[in-house]
Amino acid sequence: MKIPVKSVTSPKKFIVGNGLLANLYAYIKDLGDNAYVICDEFILGRAKEEAGKSVREGGGKATFEQFNYQTTQEEVDRNRRLAREAGANVIVGIGGGKTLDTAKATAYYEKLPVVIFPTIASTDAPCTALAVLYKEDGAFDRYLFLPSNPDVVLADTEILAAAPVRFFAAGIGDALATYFEARACYAANGDNLVLMKPSLTGLAIARTCYETILENGVKAVEAVKNKVPTRAVQDTIEATIYLSGVGAESGGLAAAHAIHNGMTAVPALHRAQHGEKVTFGLLAQLVLENAPKEELETVIRFIKAVGLPLTLKDLGVEEFVEAEWRKVAEDACAEDDTMGNEPFPVTPEDVYNAIVAANAIAEKYHD
Repeated sequence: MKIPVKSVTSPKKFIVGNGLLANLYAYIKDLGDNAYVICDEFILGRAKEEAGKSVREGGGKATFEQFNYQTTQEEVDRNRRLAREAGANVIVGIGGGKTLDTAKATAYYEKLPVVIFPTIASTDAPCTALAVLYKEDGAFDRYLFLPSNPDVVLADTEILAAAPVRFFAAGIGDALATYFEARACYAANGDNLVLMKPSLTGLAIARTCYETILENGVKAVEAVKNKVPTRAVQDTIEATIYLSGVGAESGGLAAAHAIHNGMTAVPALHRAQHGEKVTFGLLAQLVLENAPKEELETVIRFIKAVGLPLTLKDLGVEEFVEAEWRKVAEDACAEDDTMGNEPFPVTPEDVYNAIVAANAIAEKYHD
């Protein structure tokens, strides 16, 4: 019997606390002294002021560049060119998931270390050795599998708690699926995100992620509504960014993210957050797996309690077009996606039926 190769992968450092932006150089100086910093528009000014001051006072240099809204190959190539022109020896990403993926991809192609600084806790992208690339129209393009995780991930609870609560809740939605996808992948002996077999450690971390957000998620959302960083917020951030990222990467993805990827081609959903679509993908996965009624109801009650969209209408779909959703189901079953990590064969017809049934069940529980 051949023993499978399993893996556990994570960032070299994960640091969570207040005031990290103003001390940025302390966390990058061991990696490089000439930083190329890709920033979201809304934090660019603050980053230049606080992080820029930190770098200058430490004797380093920083070049700041605004992210152009979509993680396309063209945007990655643009930043590669600018990083080379700046003579950068370390890449820093400050912003949302797409900004961070752009920083990771830029660092990968330029063979430079990367420091990741999320400003919204909307996905588990910061910790993974993965960048998701999209087409210019917003449709899913491909996964870029990276040889290593980020060198440092900095989670500033003050900044993350000050972000709009919708983003925070979306991160909880993304993390909500982590355990269920890892469970499916482990049962199927599928491939995790580094294309090895899922490990017991990855599954255990994914389970801890689920338990942590069930315990803290509602409390954390209420705190973020009031823009205060409580212990529940800090524990939830650790779950949505670190536990979910490591759990997904080491444990594997399955139907929820595959369905999400299919949903990116639906124009009505382009304004929906990644984690919001993953949440619906999770409901469809649980229907696909015929999960126990109690488990399904626990997930639905939690989705409602943290204020996530529950139905397709909540996500922005005013009219259900059968042909459009059959295409979603077909795309979700693409050979290079993660539907194959379910522990049984799945056809596009199965996925379409699960989507329709999941939406009907969600409507039944909707207020």
